[in-house]
Amino acid sequence: MSTWRPISRTPLWQRLLPEWLHGLVALAFQLAVIGAIGLLGMAFFYFMLAMRFDMDEVAKLPAGTTYYDRDGAEITAPGGGGRKLVKREDIPQFLVNSLRAREDARFFEHSGVDIRGMARATIRNLKDRDFTQGASTLTMQLARNSFKMKQKSLHRKFLEIALTLRVEARYSKDEILTHYLNRIYFGAGADGVEQAAQTYFGKSTRDLNEGECAMIVGIIRGPHIFSPFRNLKAAIEQRDQTLNRLIAMGLIDEAHRDRIMAQPVKLVSEEQRETQTSYALQAVRRELDGILEADDIRLGGLKVDTTLNAAWQNRLEVELTHAVEDLEHEKGWPHETEADHVSGTPPSYLQYAAVTTDTQTGATLALIGGRNYSDSRFDRTRSSRDLGSAFEPFVAAAAAERGKLVLPGKPVQTGRQIGPAEVERLAKRCGIEGPFLQTEDLFRGSVAATPLEMSVGLATLGNQGKRAKPYLIKRVRDATGEVIYTAKPVLSAALSPAAAIDATSVLQRSGGTRCFTGATGSERDAWTLRLGPNGATAIWLGFDKPTVIAREPRLKSLLDEFVKRLGNN
Repeated sequence: MSTWRPISRTPLWQRLLPEWLHGLVALAFQLAVIGAIGLLGMAFFYFMLAMRFDMDEVAKLPAGTTYYDRDGAEITAPGGGGRKLVKREDIPQFLVNSLRAREDARFFEHSGVDIRGMARATIRNLKDRDFTQGASTLTMQLARNSFKMKQKSLHRKFLEIALTLRVEARYSKDEILTHYLNRIYFGAGADGVEQAAQTYFGKSTRDLNEGECAMIVGIIRGPHIFSPFRNLKAAIEQRDQTLNRLIAMGLIDEAHRDRIMAQPVKLVSEEQRETQTSYALQAVRRELDGILEADDIRLGGLKVDTTLNAAWQNRLEVELTHAVEDLEHEKGWPHETEADHVSGTPPSYLQYAAVTTDTQTGATLALIGGRNYSDSRFDRTRSSRDLGSAFEPFVAAAAAERGKLVLPGKPVQTGRQIGPAEVERLAKRCGIEGPFLQTEDLFRGSVAATPLEMSVGLATLGNQGKRAKPYLIKRVRDATGEVIYTAKPVLSAALSPAAAIDATSVLQRSGGTRCFTGATGSERDAWTLRLGPNGATAIWLGFDKPTVIAREPRLKSLLDEFVKRLGNN
């Protein structure tokens, strides 16, 4: 006779586990259910949020960077023909492989979000206790750049992932790749890969060789620091890192890499660079590359508000050109003139450079790096030349700062009261870098400086001894008009207000301005310093290869006439 036993309703897991674990397992299960519901809810929330974005924007390429003067007028740039687009068939396969190797090895395998890569980056970041590794795929970068998501937060990251999945659902891999390369910034004013190929190598994307493809990709991570125009060694290192990644992925072997590395790097010459169309814009673009982080600078359609006063810059250029031409037209002028110059050869005619700095803020109001940008792209505002008697205001400033008597027109006697070391110290505080002699020849101006340094130094004397850091960009806006950068004037005390006023006493009064005109003892360099109510202007005149310009009395007379024509503003 069988004995009936009731069927146990205790779950199997409870029968298998010790009783003391039952509560913990039940709690863990409940938390897992709550977590799953929470994740689903969060996923739904970000999916709905991502639905508000127009996916057509991914294919709409923004315009190139636009520059404006301080009054809001657009600075036109001949030859700056805007963003040039490529099609997928124009992109060499080696460039595609290089891009995968450096930016997204599993691009054609994942669905926009590389879970494996994110896990690997998370583990590395935990080990480093810092965000040293990123896990952004090409699609994530495209989504971030297309919809201008710059804030670093978990909310932005989750939204970025949701948008990435939508981009992957809308566009093919080839379309994503093409939109990405057409959209990002490559430095030196080049928006998109086609402009980058033309800017750096003077050829279309389809014609890039394997070494050029690898170098172009290497630039992406740092458009400023890895630009071959700025640092060829760093650009080559990035190319080589890309090639080594291709080896690691099994796409090339070491022999192939060595053949590519043996190829000479042929960049376009200074005279062929079309994206930099004036000395001033060249300087602005250089500053733009430096002030924006890589994620921001890749955004297209930037609007850059500069500090340049276009009217004053034009006036300086016109009057300087007239003054130089008057000198060249004199009977017996022994040098080449601009009219005599043969195109394509280094210019040997008389040059000039000028910088005007706002005395109170340090904003650059005008920048002229040479006489003819089409003949020479060399920016002479950054080139040191002998100062001669133009150094006297800083000798006077040093003496006044130490409570000594300033003797206008007698810099040696003024300087002897304090010695060369004190003059050097004060000049450096005003922005003159040197090198300096440690003899009395320093008081006679045996020191070199750039026009930019002289303009900043003169502005310091005109600003009661407060030195302002020079800058050319006051604001940067993105394609939507949102301000993503604003300059903040940076001032530091260089000398006392009383000493600054005493130093300007060695300059000649001309209406509402104080001026200096004169040549060095060798007559190879001539300077004009002009401290007006609104700005400090330093102008250099001379030849690229130091040569006697003209005899000092005639040269000074010419410069005095030039200053009078500028007036008192």
